[in-house]
Amino acid sequence: MKQKTTYGLFALVAIFFVSINLRPAVTSVGPLLNTIADDLAVTSTQMSLLTSIPVFCMGLFASLAMPMTKRFGDRLAIALLIALIGVATIVRIFVPTYGALLVTSFFAGVGIAAIAPIMSGFIKKHFPQKTASVIGLHSFGIGFGATISAGFTTVFYDWSNGWAFALGIWGVLAVVAIVIWLMAVKKEPSLSVVRQAAGAVGRNPWKTKRAWILLLFFGVQTSLFFSMTTWLAPIAQEAGFSIAAAGTVLTVMTIVQLVGNLTIPAMLEKYPNRMTWIVGLTAVAFVGGVLLLIGGTAFIWIGAMLIGLAMSGLFPIGILLPLDEARDDEEANTWSSMVMSGGFMMSAMIPLVIGVLYDVTGTHTTSIWMIVLQIVLLFALVPSMKQKG
Repeated sequence: MKQKTTYGLFALVAIFFVSINLRPAVTSVGPLLNTIADDLAVTSTQMSLLTSIPVFCMGLFASLAMPMTKRFGDRLAIALLIALIGVATIVRIFVPTYGALLVTSFFAGVGIAAIAPIMSGFIKKHFPQKTASVIGLHSFGIGFGATISAGFTTVFYDWSNGWAFALGIWGVLAVVAIVIWLMAVKKEPSLSVVRQAAGAVGRNPWKTKRAWILLLFFGVQTSLFFSMTTWLAPIAQEAGFSIAAAGTVLTVMTIVQLVGNLTIPAMLEKYPNRMTWIVGLTAVAFVGGVLLLIGGTAFIWIGAMLIGLAMSGLFPIGILLPLDEARDDEEANTWSSMVMSGGFMMSAMIPLVIGVLYDVTGTHTTSIWMIVLQIVLLFALVPSMKQKG
């Protein structure tokens, strides 16, 4: 018999505010990519590192989740990691150099890396009967953070006449999140104490074929997200959009993703067959990629929205799949850490490759082809995905 939900509305608000902080340090860069590159006299390859480094860190340091949870417990571990993200982001206001952007991207990535699997385990443990819906809220918060940072970074840039303030102001969200999180979540025994009392031993996902398949799926769909958030605005600008209009295209894509983050996970509880959702959403993404290739103002708008819709479902499914396999909160933590670790390391490379290809070819047509290739890879993984529900 499943345990009952142990937290109420205030904890859901806290999860939402924590989740908001997991993307602005990365997604705020995209709308000002060309502006920062021109100001600092750096190449597109160098600028793409600002996205690739934090995403690579999300993979490399996701394994910090288990030791931090064992040492501090969910509550304090997440508060410390949000503080790290906040400090790294705010520093950008005061040190507007390329080197500082690289360093702050690194530390923000470390914080984001460890929070993700800790939060997944927290949700499975405290909301066992509504895991899909609460993961949807978590995804919605992530998408909301990406949306407001994509949409308002250019507003802050115009208001302050400087990209440093426009990037760094997002650190204020971390302060709000820490206060609400510490108020809403009770202090608990560390995971090591709970596990020792239970006397149980979890399965090692690194030795499980199923976990590796989930890792590949998570990696490809996440690389699609970061490729789109990094390069959609430059793609639109090459197609004739102004800086503001290109930022609006990115904002609309993330708004579509935002709506799907809430609605699709809720529908997953009623229609839980993961395979059906994966195939359908990937098909939607493929149509969007083809429209981007065709080009033209209308097709870029529609293509971006379709890919946003697809990503809104693929991302929470990617989070849910390891939770489906986990028998308890510790396995949820270890399986999520493994899937996110390898998946984010994979996804860190693609935006960087796109930047290199653009520097070599001088056109974002190759960028769009890389986006389509990732969607095709998702289709290629379908036969290996175990049907659920």
